[in-house]
Amino acid sequence: MGSPRFSNIRQMALKARKAEEKLPVSPANDSVAASEISLYRNVLKIKEEHDLEELGISFWDAQTTIQWSYNADHYFHAASTMKLAVLIGVFREIDRGTLALDSPVHVRNRFTSIVNQEPFMLDLASDADPDVYGHLGKTLTVRELAYWMITKSSNLATNLLVDVVTIESIQQALDELEIDGVRVLRGVEDQAAFEAGLNNEVTANGLQKMLRVIADGKAFSQEASDDMLKIMLDQQYRSGIPAGLPKAARVAHKTGNISTVHHDAGIVFLDGREPYVLVILTQFRAETGRGSAVADVSRDIYNTLAGLTYE
Repeated sequence: MGSPRFSNIRQMALKARKAEEKLPVSPANDSVAASEISLYRNVLKIKEEHDLEELGISFWDAQTTIQWSYNADHYFHAASTMKLAVLIGVFREIDRGTLALDSPVHVRNRFTSIVNQEPFMLDLASDADPDVYGHLGKTLTVRELAYWMITKSSNLATNLLVDVVTIESIQQALDELEIDGVRVLRGVEDQAAFEAGLNNEVTANGLQKMLRVIADGKAFSQEASDDMLKIMLDQQYRSGIPAGLPKAARVAHKTGNISTVHHDAGIVFLDGREPYVLVILTQFRAETGRGSAVADVSRDIYNTLAGLTYE
């Protein structure tokens, strides 16, 4: 008998507390129901302990088909998770044959604001990736830029690829894949746009949908999906979702950090089971700092799955 599918944990927890609705009596249902109620309570505890202003979670498990969410349609500043949408846009063009992975791209630090069309430059001293800005005045391939954009979150690589594929094409890629909950307006460090309130935004559900089409091999083609997955598996920042998992776990993911948000969105691979998709978005006051909330939620999800029992 297949596992039940629950998507609204808050309603379910409320019904359980008020005894307004009983789940069918079976070990499988009892295990899932008890675990999801426990998850909901633990999430509230983590949110309070880390003094989070907002927390959004979206989870889908290919093994059990359980889907679980908390505040998953709330929009957050995307930070670097928007780079997943850029990756989708790049591979749309590759799949269409209008761009090749080995296409050369001139590396320069000059971009145009979407607000006033004035040029701006990135602060290369704060960019995480010398592998890209060390090639200023030279060329790197689309493949190399996509790799550094995801694995080391290079802002320079991101803006170069945004210029290559265009924001319009990125949004069209999302539309074609029926991914809502992800809004990409611009590249990164466009200060004039930021001051005008024009920011990239994501929801936990939106990022989960994006990761699922990649995990399912449906992001334009199996080959494109596999190529994106390989890049994401080489992610070098592991203080989020991976920090809450056993060392043997493999995670294809993308982090996102600014002074008031810490996000992670990934596909988790564990030996002996199908993967699961997990997105954790957090927002906090700048003076609070990011803490370990993302890792704590990741650990709680993993422990919950490990504790499930089925007939």
